[in-house]
Amino acid sequence: MSATAFHMSSPLAKSVSQFALLIALCGLFSACGHEPVRQLPDTREHRTQRTAGEQAAVVAARQVGVPYRYGGSSIAGFDCSGLMQFAYASAGKRIPRTTAGQWRELSPVSAEKIRVGDVLFFRIHGKISHVGMYLGRGRFVHAPSSGRKVSVEKLNSDYYRKRLIRGGRPL
Repeated sequence: MSATAFHMSSPLAKSVSQFALLIALCGLFSACGHEPVRQLPDTREHRTQRTAGEQAAVVAARQVGVPYRYGGSSIAGFDCSGLMQFAYASAGKRIPRTTAGQWRELSPVSAEKIRVGDVLFFRIHGKISHVGMYLGRGRFVHAPSSGRKVSVEKLNSDYYRKRLIRGGRPL
């Protein structure tokens, strides 16, 4: 066995290699979207477990920077409804793949009663054709359109405030 091969298999070399991989992954996942994503607020005292919606919101927020891809529902690229399905699947809940299916099957939630993890439905160009996920504090994450990346937006922006129809929540 050569000195180089022995050196690379030593416990110290493996630790350094694992640390370098961790640093590289941190850089990959810190990609910027339209706005910075902040940690979701812990609104419960003595939190023991996140709800499925809160888990889905964390997963969706971690996708900031992933490119938009029509029909996409994986980390290779997302469209808006694919991002919602992916986030909820990661949280252990199955929801339909399309915006129309999500509209039909998720329990309606008025705009005044949305909470972290709710799917938000927007009317764009005269029809309900876009979804995002509420993150709390007036922000949501979505896969906006071709040529853009998953990003966080303010729900009270003129554009989105006027187009929000309602929320939806899996049972």
